Amino acid sequence: MTKAFVFPGQGAQSIGMGKAFADAYPTAKAVFDEVDEALGQNLSALIWDGDIAELTLTENAQPALMATSMAAMAALNAEGVQVTDAAFVAGHSLGEYSALCAAGALSLADTARLLKTRGQAMQEAVPVGVGAMAALLGLDFAAAQAVAAEAAQGEVCQAANDNDPGQVVVSGHKAAVERAAVLAKEAGAKRAVILPVSAPFHCALMEPAARVMEAALYEVTFSAPSVPVVVNVLAEACSDPNDLRAHLVAQVTGSVRWRESVLFMAAQGVDEIWEVGAGKALSGMIRRIDREITCKAVNDPDGAKAAGE
Repeated sequence: MTKAFVFPGQGAQSIGMGKAFADAYPTAKAVFDEVDEALGQNLSALIWDGDIAELTLTENAQPALMATSMAAMAALNAEGVQVTDAAFVAGHSLGEYSALCAAGALSLADTARLLKTRGQAMQEAVPVGVGAMAALLGLDFAAAQAVAAEAAQGEVCQAANDNDPGQVVVSGHKAAVERAAVLAKEAGAKRAVILPVSAPFHCALMEPAARVMEAALYEVTFSAPSVPVVVNVLAEACSDPNDLRAHLVAQVTGSVRWRESVLFMAAQGVDEIWEVGAGKALSGMIRRIDREITCKAVNDPDGAKAAGE
């Protein structure tokens, strides 16, 4: 089997995530301790015992999900599984930062601080209520792009996430996204669901956040990853540190090409994908993209132990 490791994005967060890893593996607990120290914040207390509304705030959810993924990776390491056992790593949106950290391109402390900054910058880029996102269910990417273009009417409306063959997320100005939801149903979508998000991610409205991240990303050291990273904006593998940095800047306003990323890995011979961290959302998408790929969720110690056997 040729493996890839993938890391979840925002929406997978839950109170208590990663606690079982921290209790079972000292190296996983050390991940949360290092993230807390890097941020000067008791983020682990919020993750394990806090309020879900506070955890869901973008500036908290992003480093929290990364910390949980890296704790899961530490558990895998303890069970004898290394990142270099994979042919590729990839992550959905903020999960790309987890992938880079897992592959050694970024330090854990730098990754935590970058995601805190990214969360704050994305939240501040657009006043609350100005933007929105909607999941269009039952339309392919080309149809969703056409709907978004028709709905824009001089405002921003873009296909932001190409998640799987029947789920595309559009993002932009609230009125334009609402128009897209109506047009999508007319175009044959089964459903169009306005998402409970606090900002319109992965569209041109995020340009102020892209500039903040460009400055932040050029202040940290990037190393060559030990495993090629399949990047969201290209749906192709990249190992050059300067290119990886540039792709993270582009990702703030660019589309998450997840469906194409999975198809790219499959074309390179990947037939087993492990979702490392909170939840199983990516596994569901992957199954809808390519039923030939075997999925494993490493979201608790049992999953880590089973993976190591």
